[in-house]
Amino acid sequence: MATKPSKELETFPNPQPARDYTIRIRIPEFTCLCPVTGQPDFATLHLEYVPEARCVELKALKLYIWTYRDQGAFHEAVTNEILQHLVDAISPRFMRLTSEFNVRGGIYTTVVAEHRAADWVPPTPVQLP
Repeated sequence: MATKPSKELETFPNPQPARDYTIRIRIPEFTCLCPVTGQPDFATLHLEYVPEARCVELKALKLYIWTYRDQGAFHEAVTNEILQHLVDAISPRFMRLTSEFNVRGGIYTTVVAEHRAADWVPPTPVQLP
């Protein structure tokens, strides 16, 4: 295997640190294990963030997400853990992670976790006619 899972979240400098802009990343193949049954859980992760000085490198993010494949985790815990690792790695102005888990036992679960830098004020949305 050429690449292997890795908890290393590589980053790179934000090319436009003076501007608020949003990066959206969709990760449709997230898997972890149910900590109760050991059966696989499948989810689509939606990551949105406004970078400060650093951005997360996409291949490193893919390999990081891959590390959860054999890990038992409740949906709420794994969503918050991933968010915290990303916040620790890049210290964004704002970050939201939405985890949409596939059905288990007839129930769909969506978990939304957010981080907001204490000194960040979101820009006023522009209303177009």
